[in-house]
Amino acid sequence: MTDNEQTSTSAGKGKATPSRKQQEAANRRPLVGDKSKEGRSVSKERIAAERRQAREGMMRGEDKYLPIKDRGPQKRLARDIVDGRFTAGELVMPAMVVFLITTATNIYFLQLASLVLMWGLFVVVIFDAFLLGRKAKKVIGEKYGNQTVERGLAWYAGMRSIQMRPMRLPKPQVKRGTKF
Repeated sequence: MTDNEQTSTSAGKGKATPSRKQQEAANRRPLVGDKSKEGRSVSKERIAAERRQAREGMMRGEDKYLPIKDRGPQKRLARDIVDGRFTAGELVMPAMVVFLITTATNIYFLQLASLVLMWGLFVVVIFDAFLLGRKAKKVIGEKYGNQTVERGLAWYAGMRSIQMRPMRLPKPQVKRGTKF
């Protein structure tokens, strides 16, 4: 066999070259994701399942699903300290509703009394949040050592104490009356 005969037998591909139109059609695909109706619905279902799993994890207080500001053992203990007792901050929203109702009346004395009580409640809430923040910092300092207490822990506990208990995220893991 000569060199020409070898190249001619091995160079053949056995099928016709596809046209440019056929080749472009074979390579055509969406740049990002599947744009078909089924692809979008599958993607929506997958994203919804991931969000549901993340929300349930956050409700349980799993560190993996919590925002960065709520992660860590010290923040968990601070949340437990706050959730273990009744705070004056839980009274603010119900008091606001009563305040709005009393200001709608034309009785001057009732309006003045509700205004004074509302400002008094604000002072009590601030004082309670301050004391609770100090207590959380003290308990966490005793447990983890004073040198390792995270910065802003008292503020974190105080701000959590102002929220109404059902609105707190992650949901409270301890019952009221728990001593720390």
